[in-house]
Amino acid sequence: MSLRGTAEEKTSKSDPIYRNRLVNMLVNRILKHGKKSLAYQIIYRAVKKIQQKTETNPLFVLRQATHGVTPGIAVKARRVGGSTQQVPIEIGSTQRKSTCHLLVISGIPKTSGSKYGFQIKFRISGCCQREWQWHTQKGRDS
Repeated sequence: MSLRGTAEEKTSKSDPIYRNRLVNMLVNRILKHGKKSLAYQIIYRAVKKIQQKTETNPLFVLRQATHGVTPGIAVKARRVGGSTQQVPIEIGSTQRKSTCHLLVISGIPKTSGSKYGFQIKFRISGCCQREWQWHTQKGRDS
Protein backbone atom coordinates (compact mmCIF):
# COMPACT_ATOMS: atom_id res chain seq x y z
CA MET A 1 0.00 0.00 0.00
CA SER A 2 1.25 3.45 -0.86
CA LEU A 3 2.30 5.81 1.90
CA ARG A 4 1.08 8.78 -0.06
CA GLY A 5 -2.61 9.48 -0.29
CA THR A 6 -4.38 9.79 -3.57
CA ALA A 7 -4.71 13.26 -5.04
CA GLU A 8 -8.16 14.78 -4.73
CA GLU A 9 -9.65 15.98 -7.98
CA LYS A 10 -10.20 19.71 -7.81
CA THR A 11 -13.26 21.20 -9.44
CA SER A 12 -12.83 24.57 -11.04
CA LYS A 13 -14.99 27.44 -9.89
CA SER A 14 -17.49 29.12 -12.14
CA ASP A 15 -17.09 32.66 -13.41
CA PRO A 16 -19.16 35.46 -11.82
CA ILE A 17 -21.25 36.53 -14.85
CA TYR A 18 -22.07 33.41 -16.86
CA ARG A 19 -21.77 30.93 -13.95
CA ASN A 20 -19.87 28.58 -16.23
CA ARG A 21 -16.71 26.60 -15.46
CA LEU A 22 -15.61 26.54 -19.09
CA VAL A 23 -15.31 30.34 -19.19
CA ASN A 24 -13.31 30.28 -15.96
CA MET A 25 -10.94 27.64 -17.36
CA LEU A 26 -10.28 29.82 -20.42
CA VAL A 27 -9.70 32.84 -18.17
CA ASN A 28 -7.14 30.90 -16.17
CA ARG A 29 -5.47 29.76 -19.40
CA ILE A 30 -4.94 33.30 -20.75
CA LEU A 31 -4.02 34.74 -17.35
CA LYS A 32 -0.81 36.78 -17.43
CA HIS A 33 1.11 38.07 -14.42
CA GLY A 34 -1.81 37.42 -12.07
CA LYS A 35 -4.12 39.98 -13.73
CA LYS A 36 -7.33 37.99 -13.58
CA SER A 37 -9.67 40.97 -13.96
CA LEU A 38 -7.99 41.86 -17.26
CA ALA A 39 -8.33 38.24 -18.42
CA TYR A 40 -12.05 38.32 -17.52
CA GLN A 41 -12.49 41.55 -19.53
CA ILE A 42 -10.82 40.02 -22.58
CA ILE A 43 -12.93 36.85 -22.47
CA TYR A 44 -16.18 38.73 -21.80
CA ARG A 45 -15.51 41.10 -24.70
CA ALA A 46 -14.84 38.16 -27.00
CA VAL A 47 -17.98 36.34 -25.82
CA LYS A 48 -20.06 39.49 -26.30
CA LYS A 49 -18.77 39.89 -29.88
CA ILE A 50 -19.56 36.23 -30.57
CA GLN A 51 -23.10 36.77 -29.31
CA GLN A 52 -23.55 39.82 -31.54
CA LYS A 53 -22.19 38.03 -34.59
CA THR A 54 -23.99 34.69 -34.27
CA GLU A 55 -27.13 35.89 -32.42
CA THR A 56 -27.16 32.68 -30.37
CA ASN A 57 -26.14 31.74 -26.87
CA PRO A 58 -22.38 32.43 -26.66
CA LEU A 59 -21.85 29.60 -24.16
CA PHE A 60 -23.30 27.15 -26.69
CA VAL A 61 -20.86 28.46 -29.31
CA LEU A 62 -17.98 28.18 -26.84
CA ARG A 63 -18.96 24.64 -25.87
CA GLN A 64 -19.31 23.64 -29.51
CA ALA A 65 -15.88 25.10 -30.30
CA THR A 66 -14.20 23.21 -27.49
CA HIS A 67 -15.88 19.95 -28.48
CA GLY A 68 -14.67 20.50 -32.04
CA VAL A 69 -10.98 20.62 -31.09
CA THR A 70 -11.01 18.16 -28.19
CA PRO A 71 -8.67 15.27 -28.98
CA GLY A 72 -9.69 11.74 -28.07
CA ILE A 73 -6.33 10.07 -28.59
CA ALA A 74 -2.78 11.20 -27.91
CA VAL A 75 0.49 9.56 -28.84
CA LYS A 76 3.09 8.68 -26.24
CA ALA A 77 6.56 7.27 -26.59
CA ARG A 78 6.79 3.62 -25.53
CA ARG A 79 9.60 1.10 -25.66
CA VAL A 80 8.48 -1.71 -27.94
CA GLY A 81 10.96 -4.43 -28.86
CA GLY A 82 14.07 -2.43 -28.01
CA SER A 83 13.09 0.70 -29.91
CA THR A 84 10.99 3.71 -28.98
CA GLN A 85 7.76 4.07 -30.93
CA GLN A 86 4.82 6.46 -30.87
CA VAL A 87 1.84 4.52 -29.51
CA PRO A 88 -1.72 5.96 -29.60
CA ILE A 89 -3.31 6.10 -26.15
CA GLU A 90 -6.80 7.25 -25.19
CA ILE A 91 -6.58 10.23 -22.84
CA GLY A 92 -8.77 10.95 -19.82
CA SER A 93 -11.40 13.66 -19.55
CA THR A 94 -9.35 16.12 -17.48
CA GLN A 95 -6.34 15.95 -19.74
CA ARG A 96 -8.66 16.16 -22.73
CA LYS A 97 -10.18 19.41 -21.43
CA SER A 98 -6.83 21.02 -20.66
CA THR A 99 -5.44 20.03 -24.06
CA CYS A 100 -8.52 21.45 -25.72
CA HIS A 101 -8.16 24.83 -24.01
CA LEU A 102 -4.48 24.88 -24.83
CA LEU A 103 -5.23 24.25 -28.51
CA VAL A 104 -7.84 27.01 -28.65
CA ILE A 105 -5.62 29.60 -26.98
CA SER A 106 -2.10 28.50 -27.98
CA GLY A 107 -2.00 29.75 -31.57
CA ILE A 108 -2.90 33.31 -30.66
CA PRO A 109 0.10 35.64 -30.64
CA LYS A 110 0.69 37.26 -27.28
CA THR A 111 -0.52 40.74 -28.07
CA SER A 112 -2.16 43.22 -25.74
CA GLY A 113 -5.45 45.05 -25.60
CA SER A 114 -8.50 44.61 -27.78
CA LYS A 115 -6.48 42.86 -30.49
CA TYR A 116 -6.07 39.83 -28.24
CA GLY A 117 -9.81 39.73 -27.53
CA PHE A 118 -10.57 39.93 -31.25
CA GLN A 119 -8.19 37.05 -31.96
CA ILE A 120 -9.82 34.93 -29.24
CA LYS A 121 -13.24 35.64 -30.76
CA PHE A 122 -11.97 34.74 -34.22
CA ARG A 123 -10.40 31.50 -32.97
CA ILE A 124 -13.49 30.40 -31.01
CA SER A 125 -15.89 31.15 -33.86
CA GLY A 126 -13.57 29.39 -36.31
CA CYS A 127 -13.40 26.31 -34.08
CA CYS A 128 -17.18 26.29 -33.79
CA GLN A 129 -17.66 26.43 -37.56
CA ARG A 130 -14.89 23.82 -38.05
CA GLU A 131 -12.95 26.22 -40.28
CA TRP A 132 -9.92 25.82 -38.06
CA GLN A 133 -8.52 22.32 -37.72
CA TRP A 134 -5.92 22.03 -34.97
CA HIS A 135 -4.06 19.16 -36.61
CA THR A 136 -3.54 21.07 -39.87
CA GLN A 137 -2.70 24.38 -38.22
CA LYS A 138 -0.24 22.93 -35.71
CA GLY A 139 2.87 23.55 -37.78
CA ARG A 140 1.94 27.15 -38.54
CA ASP A 141 1.03 28.08 -34.94
CA SER A 142 4.33 27.05 -33.37
